[in-house]
Order: sequence, then C-alpha cells, then structure tokens
Amino acid sequence: MPQIDYYFTPVSPWCYLAGDRLERIAAKHGATIRYLPFDTPGIFPRTGGKVLAERHESRKAYRLQDLRRTATKLGIRIDLQPPFFPTNPAPASYAIIAAQAAGGGDLPGLVQGLMGACWAEGKNIAEDDVIRDQLSRHGFDPALADKGLFTGAETYGRNLEQAIAAGVFGAPFYIVGDERFWGQDRLEDLDLHLAGKL
Repeated sequence: MPQIDYYFTPVSPWCYLAGDRLERIAAKHGATIRYLPFDTPGIFPRTGGKVLAERHESRKAYRLQDLRRTATKLGIRIDLQPPFFPTNPAPASYAIIAAQAAGGGDLPGLVQGLMGACWAEGKNIAEDDVIRDQLSRHGFDPALADKGLFTGAETYGRNLEQAIAAGVFGAPFYIVGDERFWGQDRLEDLDLHLAGKL
C-alpha cells in the first residue's frame, strides 16, 4: 500500500484549493496519507524561496490573479484578502498533529475545515475557539487544542527538518517514495504516478 507524505500549512490558499482531491486520489489507489503540517516561512530562506511579504509586487499581483482563476475553475469559494491572513499557523498545526495521533475523527475534514475557516469564512485559525470548534465538528475532542501543545510543537519542528531533508520547498507538497509533486496543480500527476502511468 503506497504512502503519500503530504506537507502543508493550514494557512496556504493553494493547500485550501486542493480541496479533497488528495483524499479521493488516495482512496482510488488504496494509498494512505501522512499529514505533515510544517512551518513554511521557516523553509523558504533555507531552500531559496521568499515569504510573501518579501516578493516583488509583480509576483504578488500574479498570485492574486492565479488564485482567482484557479478557484473559479475548481468552483471553490475563496476570499482573496481574508481578514486574518497572514496568521500564525502553529496552533492549528499543533491541533492537526494531536488529532492525527489521537485518531477517531475525520482528519481530512479537520484539515480542510481549518483551511476553509481562513480562506472562506473570515476566521482566525490561530484562535483557540476556532480550533476547538473545528476539532469538535470533525469528531475530535476539542481539548486536543490544549493537550497536544507540547507534542504538537515538537512534531511541528521535526516536520520542518524532515521536509527539508526530503526536498520540500513549498506547500502543498506530496511525496510518494522518491517521487515529489509540488502544488495542487500537480495532483493529476500524482494520480497518474500511482496508476503506474507516470
């Protein structure tokens, strides 16, 4: 059974626009998904990238156009200027890590729910009440927002180092064995690879 290592951050609009396509692809091929939230601002200076605030204005303008076009094409609602972006992705990431360890709930739903809260619902996913609400909605103990802090922080840092070692330089990033796929627009390639066609 193949394993997909999914490196992401809950504050990425590109991860949000991936929707549930990764999960559908995994189900189609009998693959498992390991959810690995990591610190994307921490990876950029170490892999040749720049955080959004440091990019040239032409790149920022293109990003907004591309997000709008991609969302329209996919039929996904998105607020291109959400009120709480950027925000600290660590608390939501810790909750995802704790939920994955605890099991018993809808982990993909939690991940997508947190992203949707940021990019479609105007909520601050760094706030405890937003995180607790998403945990509860997806079948997890809302207390994981507090219980998982220490382990979450430790794992979050480890995920960054593991991401760099694996060749990750942005998000979303999908790895199967030695094959790497960067961006939600490469999910079709991931599907073809798992089918043995690419």
